[in-house]
Amino acid sequence: MSFLGVESSLTGRQWLGPDVETTRAAQSLEQQSNLPAAVCQVLARRGVPAAEARRFLAPALRDLMPDPRSLKDMTKAATRFLAAVARRERIAIFADYDVDGGSSAALLLIWLRQMGLGATLYVPDRIDEGYGPNESAMASLAEQHDLILCVDCGTLSHAPIAAAKGADVIVLDHHLGAESLPPAHAIVNPNRQDENGDAGHLCAAAVVFLLLVEARRLLREEGKASPDLMEMLDLVALATVADVAPLTGVNRAFVRQGLTVMARRNRPGLTALADGAGLDTAPSAYHLGFVLGPRVNAGGRIGAADLGARLLSTDDPHEAAALAERLEQLNKERREVEAAVRAAALDQAEARGMDQALVWAAGPGWHPGVVGIVAARLKETAGRPSIVIGVQEGIGKGSGRSVTGIDLGQPIQRLVAEGLLLAGGGHKMAAGLTVEESKIDAAMERLCALLEKQGAHQMQTAALKVDGMLMPQAATVDLTEMIEQAGPYGAAAPAPRYVFADMAIRFAKRVGENHLKISFSDGKATLDAICFGAFDTALGPALEAHGGARFHLAGRLDINTWRGRQSVQLRLEDATEA
Repeated sequence: MSFLGVESSLTGRQWLGPDVETTRAAQSLEQQSNLPAAVCQVLARRGVPAAEARRFLAPALRDLMPDPRSLKDMTKAATRFLAAVARRERIAIFADYDVDGGSSAALLLIWLRQMGLGATLYVPDRIDEGYGPNESAMASLAEQHDLILCVDCGTLSHAPIAAAKGADVIVLDHHLGAESLPPAHAIVNPNRQDENGDAGHLCAAAVVFLLLVEARRLLREEGKASPDLMEMLDLVALATVADVAPLTGVNRAFVRQGLTVMARRNRPGLTALADGAGLDTAPSAYHLGFVLGPRVNAGGRIGAADLGARLLSTDDPHEAAALAERLEQLNKERREVEAAVRAAALDQAEARGMDQALVWAAGPGWHPGVVGIVAARLKETAGRPSIVIGVQEGIGKGSGRSVTGIDLGQPIQRLVAEGLLLAGGGHKMAAGLTVEESKIDAAMERLCALLEKQGAHQMQTAALKVDGMLMPQAATVDLTEMIEQAGPYGAAAPAPRYVFADMAIRFAKRVGENHLKISFSDGKATLDAICFGAFDTALGPALEAHGGARFHLAGRLDINTWRGRQSVQLRLEDATEA
């Protein structure tokens, strides 16, 4: 049943409220815990019982973090890693070019530096080398190094790892493994097929962090000191959010603690990046995913692939400022390239149909550095798994994004085994692929059929889920801070949305090219709101020219800080005439 009877809002979506069971659970929580109703709605949606509510609002990392030794090869990897440190061996780090890879590399580089040892950083070029280790690079690194650490990659790299003759290879990854593993010294990956999957939600940086935890344990047994790992959780948090890992269990604690560390502004690279982006408040999970993450990613997408890892690992503020400025410029260029590809991909996907189990588009010359972002946009628009492929010289390189409940990585691997794809892999929510141009249609048809078996064609398309109603006077800073305690919010843990019903628009002003700022009131109190991308839909024009009409407004609560003063602001996502 539609919330407030809204079947089609200004953005064309049906509004859905919490189900009866969640509503009853929230009411019970409120009675037993004395927490605000709005907070209880969030806790009930996440299945938190009353007895655990207070603990959930203050998650302790020590209570949630898995024992690193529960992962196969972990002690073997940590022992070899520490042996290299003790013998002052030559160490190379082969990292993926995204935020998770950059953060993973930075964790190791910083840890080694604090132990008085350097390491060679190698990040492959997205266009010339593609994702993951390649035979030429691994053979070359092996000639000059004793140990190679592959982070956020390597689980499927049989031939490249075999080519690293004379060097030991340790893989620290989280991508789905195949039935057989490459000939590495150790492969630590919670998504190996012989793992139980309990830690399968970890990103690669979290796996690296667990390696360092195990290394710390082994050093402590020998009476030796090691770096402060808690101060490195800002990098784990950044990678967890940017890689769209589910913010549940230990991931939630990683991000909560990491945001606290980040707020201290002790990491020169992140500080420079935040300053360049105009971020003048303590960061939230939103900022990691939509402000800092894209800038770190920009180097790997359309610039020098190692810029992100270098920025995150540097301890020189001057170098950090220069790298952040370069990434800021690259991010602007990335947005321009992305806009052109997104428009073409959306036209193509709409013409093909957005109600299939798979939404996809492919085009000549589409930059491989932006196809993943565009796939994410298609996924958000259609509510379906999406693939976007750029074709160059007869070869398509694509990236996919999935929705909660639909595994994209496993079907991609199946298509590789069936010969429809040249290469491919990933995890449940994101995957990459390489395909011959002549096989694109057949591969996408087969992938669509596999996703349909998972029920992807039955996913809700035009729905906005809301948690309840609030009045402007109830939206206080204290309430918003308590709601934030139930976070952080992101993948598998969406931020709560509230509806402000029957509101009068007191002020409306266009901000920038397509954003809208408004103030609204119920006659007793007034609240400010910002709607990003408002004029990309009917939302902006309707609210700007409201003509005195009253509206139901839906969105998420934020705390806005201006000149030291805090106030609540609604991040408006949808509206409909009352």
